[in-house]
Amino acid sequence: MKFGGTSVADLDRIHNVARHVKREVDAGHEVAVVVSAMSGKTNELVGWVDNMPKVAGSNAPFYDAREYDAVVASGEQVTSGLLAIALQSKGVNARSWQGWQIPIRTDNAHGAARILDIDGSDIIRRMGEGQVAVVAGFQGLGPDNRLATLGRGGSDTSAVAIAAAVKADRCDIYTDVDGVYTTDPRVEPKARRLKKIAFEEMLEMASLGAKVLQVRSVELAMVHKVRTFVRSSFEDPDAPGMGDLLNPPGTLICDEDEIVEQEVVTGIAYAKDEAQISLRRLADRPGVSAAIFGPLAEAHINVDMIVQNISEDGSKTDMTFTVPSGDVNKALKVLSESKETIGYDVVQSESGLVKVSVIGIGMRSHAGVAASAFRALAEKGINIKAITTSEIKISILIDGPYAELAVRTLHSVYGLDKS
Repeated sequence: MKFGGTSVADLDRIHNVARHVKREVDAGHEVAVVVSAMSGKTNELVGWVDNMPKVAGSNAPFYDAREYDAVVASGEQVTSGLLAIALQSKGVNARSWQGWQIPIRTDNAHGAARILDIDGSDIIRRMGEGQVAVVAGFQGLGPDNRLATLGRGGSDTSAVAIAAAVKADRCDIYTDVDGVYTTDPRVEPKARRLKKIAFEEMLEMASLGAKVLQVRSVELAMVHKVRTFVRSSFEDPDAPGMGDLLNPPGTLICDEDEIVEQEVVTGIAYAKDEAQISLRRLADRPGVSAAIFGPLAEAHINVDMIVQNISEDGSKTDMTFTVPSGDVNKALKVLSESKETIGYDVVQSESGLVKVSVIGIGMRSHAGVAASAFRALAEKGINIKAITTSEIKISILIDGPYAELAVRTLHSVYGLDKS
């Protein structure tokens, strides 16, 4: 069971989480719990670290990443202790665990570490003795024997990794929403909660804008076949059906073999604040793409959609790609410094764009899915700037002001607003 920051935001909510955990214990299940820091606490801790240079009269960051981890990992430590106390007050045998006590072994990338290995034997033994393990998420132990944090959203990753290590029947991710929806209900009120979604579809949804789960946690669940359930921590822990192991309220993320009837399209995701960069009249020769995207990768700029146009005589080409809006100036600087190597005539950029994506593993066996999207958007007067596709998704780049109209249009054209 994993509980995010909003679920443990204050002492009342921590006691509510304890009721959810007690319900599963009383049903006879062996339980491990992973917790995030209380809502807003990690931002506060990061702010303290970031402000240390200013207090010392400098604008340049000088902190060691290992000490950054020591500070920001403390938020989860507090929550795990408080939840263990709350459980003990309800008569549940519980004990808090920090990442290094398990241990969760990570690489040495402090601040954005990746999990390498988890020895779950001690937790399994304690669970067998009836004890609930309350684990601080977001953290592990690096090869330098120091705390290492997993980056934002790392508690989801911790939970799935621990579930895999202890061979759990299921990993329940409790959050402030009651499942995964066909699209953002704030944009389309007719959005429906999905009962099941395949790992691949959820991975696309998470990477293309859906904020329900962190991408790395879905990757990990898919690799280790960890059945993952998204459900709400704000529902009454003792309400009918909440303790139903086979069919609780929420969305199950599972292997596609478990989904009997595949919909052609499962959901519509969108990502705001996209920017488009175009390099005009490039020499059409081997190595040009490497000359463009190599320096951008070295600058840690994430490039997404890439479109190349070929000229009639084959001597010149145009290259267009997207980056997050916040990285535009950085990307333009990198491209300017590499202009002689790349050999382009002019560079153009445009911010304030939105990427809308249609996702569904049913698209593999159905023709005409893309044509339906393009026709529906054309009828609404929405111009498409770029298109990329994969086996189970179509991503379309459009002007920002048309984002909500595009999402609602595509949600309707594929029948996702029907029960």
